[in-house]
Amino acid sequence: MAGMRGRPDEKEFDAYFAAYIGKVEGDDPLAAMERQMAEWLPVLEGIAPERTLERYAPGKWTMREVLNHIADTERVFAFRGLWFARAFASELPGFDQDVGVVGAKADAIAWPALIEEFKRVRAATVMLFEHLPAEAWMRAGVANQKKMTVRAVAFIIAGHAEHHLGMLRDRYLK
Repeated sequence: MAGMRGRPDEKEFDAYFAAYIGKVEGDDPLAAMERQMAEWLPVLEGIAPERTLERYAPGKWTMREVLNHIADTERVFAFRGLWFARAFASELPGFDQDVGVVGAKADAIAWPALIEEFKRVRAATVMLFEHLPAEAWMRAGVANQKKMTVRAVAFIIAGHAEHHLGMLRDRYLK
């Protein structure tokens, strides 16, 4: 666990990810992920399922699509973290989030099932990073033509979720 302490510096990630990393409090991305779950699971579980099909504006995602997107993106970035941590040299492709949202058809999935899926994805992510050898945290790789360290990936996962959970709070649950 010692290898993950400390925030990534700007040389460890593309500037595109600075906003996500900036949303993470503290120096431990796994602690941030655990705090998110403690804070957000009761909120998510308290939302009436019929409300989760609402959009805050035309063309915007439903809450089900947002939660599914968080889980899918976490899976993609956790794989990137695994790939880089294991020192595989091949570059990884990017992904189009809008294609993923359409392909997921999350509105057809029950809200409690999406919450459970998010819990399980998050548990797997935390376990993956908890078990990395210290030296793996500073390994780097390239995904979507952007270089990043494993440590930065962990912060991006936490920050991305924080961004979208904040959007749920600010745009859907007011």
